[in-house]
This record gives sequence, C-alpha cells and structure tokens, in this order.
Amino acid sequence: MGLGYVVVAVIAASVTIFALQNTDPATVRFLFWRLERVPIAALVIVSFVAGLLIAAVPLGIKLGIWRSRARAREVRVAMLEAAVAERDRQALRPPPQK
Repeated sequence: MGLGYVVVAVIAASVTIFALQNTDPATVRFLFWRLERVPIAALVIVSFVAGLLIAAVPLGIKLGIWRSRARAREVRVAMLEAAVAERDRQALRPPPQK
C-alpha cells in the first residue's frame, strides 16, 4: 500500500510541475461550449481532478460492497462461534443422575 502512495505522489507532482510550466492560454471547445484564453495549467489540473473523481466513484462503490460483505461474514462467524460454544457446553455437561 505504501508503494501506491509513492506512485500517486510522483504522478501528482509531475502533473503539478507540468501545469505550472505551461501557463499559456488555450481555447477549449466541447459540443456547444467554447472557452477562450483558458490557461493550460487550469485545464491540466481540472482534468487530473476529474480523473481522480471518475476513478474514485467505482472504487468507493466496490469498497462499500466489500465492507458490507465483511460485516455479514463477521456476524456469521459470531453466530458459528456461539453455536460451537453452546455445543461444547452441552458436551461437557455431566450426565443427569438417576
């Protein structure tokens, strides 16, 4: 997991350096929109943040599913442990005297 943080930090630093070195204005066109004189740095940073958000949504959903499954399995383990403990108590109970 530590290596992942290092990779993300290196990529973020690279994007930041690239954005800071490229401050020339550019024209952005998308469908019906047209933005004039937008700094390339702003485009790069906005694109980077959008990419992070797009990646975070499915990962967040998957993480929620994994946590839900883990909670369900923890409940199941607790039930099984209680059943085994009860079985052990009954097996170790002395037989009734006649």
